[in-house]
Amino acid sequence: MGKKAVTVLPSTERILNTMGEQIKLARLRRQLSAELIAERAGISRATLWSVEKGSPSVAIGIYAAVLHALNNLDKDLLLVAKDDEFGREMQDLNMQVKKRAPKGDR
Repeated sequence: MGKKAVTVLPSTERILNTMGEQIKLARLRRQLSAELIAERAGISRATLWSVEKGSPSVAIGIYAAVLHALNNLDKDLLLVAKDDEFGREMQDLNMQVKKRAPKGDR
């Protein structure tokens, strides 16, 4: 069974490439070998190299495992879509505004 081709937009491809480069630089700054990080993440060195190249065919779980192997950098994944300004604007547009104030004590 061969690898499934993944098609991503050029802007997304640039983001993945940048992310892969940042992962590689984090590993090198920590002076950790590719072999050690691959072992900690439970993947092959070839898969780690694919992560460091920003390959879109690598599962996000593998990216998370590599980030965790770099001393818990996987916590940064919590920042993804945290401040969804566009989504909040869309939500606000769809909110129905009551025409009257609620009845209550006067």
